[in-house]
Amino acid sequence: RTRKERMSRTPTAAAYLADLAERMGRLIEENAGAIADAADAVERAAKADGLVYVFGTGHSHILAEEVHYRAGGLALAVPILATALMVHEGAAMSTVFERMPGVVEPILEHYPMGADDVLVIVSNSGVNAATVEAAQCGKARGATVIAITSQAYSRQVAQGRTRVADIADVVLDNGSPAGDAVVSVPGSELRVGPISTSIGAALLNAIFAEAAVRLQSSGAAAPVYLSANMPGAAEVNKRLVARYRARNRHL
Repeated sequence: RTRKERMSRTPTAAAYLADLAERMGRLIEENAGAIADAADAVERAAKADGLVYVFGTGHSHILAEEVHYRAGGLALAVPILATALMVHEGAAMSTVFERMPGVVEPILEHYPMGADDVLVIVSNSGVNAATVEAAQCGKARGATVIAITSQAYSRQVAQGRTRVADIADVVLDNGSPAGDAVVSVPGSELRVGPISTSIGAALLNAIFAEAAVRLQSSGAAAPVYLSANMPGAAEVNKRLVARYRARNRHL
């Protein structure tokens, strides 16, 4: 089959990927200043031997795992993971918990975040209690708070509530529409094809890449994990795990 014939069999998939690619292409233009500011914060944390904590609820927690112990990623990344706010052992219940005031504070007691650290909050809607309170806690501890969120979605659903974007020191806009999905299903009001995870991961990895190159260029070795199958990876990764294990309960 020709390329045109292959694509004709998957028009919806093609439309989704084209939409996603177009949005990805605009990220640096629309978030250039915020990406630079976020990279500054990560660079400062690395030079101060601080950490970058990443927190999200529901599917947003995936980004915390994306940067944890990641080949090509920074070893100072620490995921904040709590089963009650994730989707693998009770997805419906996690929606209840993420909206419940007071849930996140005891979770954050397990993570000794301070003024040398960065806290990245991933929240597409940007208004649920757990993420808002996590951002407030990060600010109270003196950490630099970075939000990855949808400005349009959070403004639409806030209805007077405080948004993560109102609290964070740096705000990256993933450009997601309300409801996240971008492809209409003909003959219905349904929309499919969510984009916030893909775009959020791209933004976070872009920030880490920028910070890593800056660190290396300044003479401060970037703490970067190697893929386990690359030459010398075992030795490099073992040293990094030994360096951070006492402060990262998930290593």
